Amino acid sequence: MKYAAMNAREIMLRPTTKDLAKAAGVSRATVDRVLNGRDGVKKRTVDRVNEAIQELGFVRNIQAANLARSQRYRFVFALPRSGDLFLKEIIRHIDEARETFASDLVWCGVEHIDENDPHSISAFLATLDPSETTGVAIMAPESPQVRDAIFRLQERGVAALPFIADQSTMEEHWVGTDHHAAGATAAILIGRFCSVSKGSVLVVAESMRSRDSLERRIGFDAEMTQNFPNLRTLPSLETYGDEERAEQILQSAIMNNSDLIGVYVLSSEARVPMTILNETMNTNHLIKIAHERTPFTEAALKDGQLDGVIAQDPGHLVRSAVRKLKAITDKRVAKGSQERIRVEVLLRTNI
Repeated sequence: MKYAAMNAREIMLRPTTKDLAKAAGVSRATVDRVLNGRDGVKKRTVDRVNEAIQELGFVRNIQAANLARSQRYRFVFALPRSGDLFLKEIIRHIDEARETFASDLVWCGVEHIDENDPHSISAFLATLDPSETTGVAIMAPESPQVRDAIFRLQERGVAALPFIADQSTMEEHWVGTDHHAAGATAAILIGRFCSVSKGSVLVVAESMRSRDSLERRIGFDAEMTQNFPNLRTLPSLETYGDEERAEQILQSAIMNNSDLIGVYVLSSEARVPMTILNETMNTNHLIKIAHERTPFTEAALKDGQLDGVIAQDPGHLVRSAVRKLKAITDKRVAKGSQERIRVEVLLRTNI
């Protein structure tokens, strides 16, 4: 009760726009223009209002302001056309976010893009109208075309940030886990499990053009080279999401590396490569590490077809993207500790 009463007193004592106007020596209408970033206010007046904000500790009630001006948020998730179970998990959590953030007047939707064609991605982003789209989270391989399209979106007043796969120069404004650390974690698991053995490790990716895959590979190689000289990591095999190609290159790698001791699937979709490996050879003697928690990787952990999964919470990813896009729109800074996506290690015993 004492705590509740204290909170009530703090709320009553919070400075209002009336207090702000008095401290800055301006009208409430001027304060409103400054808070909403509207033109027609001299710089020295803006500075006075901002100084008063700092002195009084003024915190704007964004939700009340949005209701007053009927502000609504329409956020689009631009996701790859091709994808498997992890992408389905992302879409499922986007659907959940519509309900979770409904009270904040937030709507979330999905648009599919061709992740292998940066020019078409750029063209799609160019069609987004600021009057219809408040923000967009973009899951696409890094390319100059996509980076430039994101910058142009931001210039047009649309909040935009990379989602899961980062774009260079945007490290502070994206949503995802530390992929370098995730790759290094996979290396530690394989290295520890194979500590008394010698052999080669197969590395499978959909595409090394994706920055998350590239960073995972860099982290994996750095840890392997420094701490596990008994293991030889093979060049990355790229499947491009094509099952026929995946079957051909995996069968060839198995034939040409009789000392195979481990498999690392560093892309977000493990179902296709792991199914092919299990159909091609007896994999019981191999240490197998993959990424992302999906129905397939959960089942594979339970029956021993996978030894470990490096995961990032898809629900946290989606919620963080919504909160960050909303913060950008509201000209606020999202809380860093809340938006940090953890690298999780899943074993058969903790799924």
